[in-house]
Amino acid sequence: MNDEGKSVIHVFDTHGLKAVAKWSLGACEEPTGMAIDRVHHRVFAACGNEKLAVLDSDDGHVVATPAIGRDPDGAVFDAKTQRIFTSNKEGTLSVLREVSPDRYQTLQTLTTQPGARTLAMDENTGRIYLPTARTGAAPAGGGAAPILPQTFTLLVVGP
Repeated sequence: MNDEGKSVIHVFDTHGLKAVAKWSLGACEEPTGMAIDRVHHRVFAACGNEKLAVLDSDDGHVVATPAIGRDPDGAVFDAKTQRIFTSNKEGTLSVLREVSPDRYQTLQTLTTQPGARTLAMDENTGRIYLPTARTGAAPAGGGAAPILPQTFTLLVVGP
């Protein structure tokens, strides 16, 4: 589980319901979305400072920190194509390829829409779905900008 405030991943034994480890994300700050490559034992944490922390899931050490878009929220790993996707609030989708378990290559930064920072992938088709909506002005006293009526959009990326 990502700990956004401390830039660590908390590891739990789900059978015994116990905390077993705390892994530092090094230079990555404010981790949000997570994905996993079970075959190569890699955990991916999308971080707010435009980095993707890649950790060895056996011992938690950071093996790479490739660049991604600003203010990500979601991350998915496509085992069929060895690609990692992060959805970024700025309106981009970062696409990286796992060249080897310790080496990652940026393939593309796809323009989506501002606010499209949550994503889901259909493992059967490889399509990625990104929901978004337009927002109005943020309230003068602070807080979140309101979502404008009838502006919900579902972006679909992929084959």
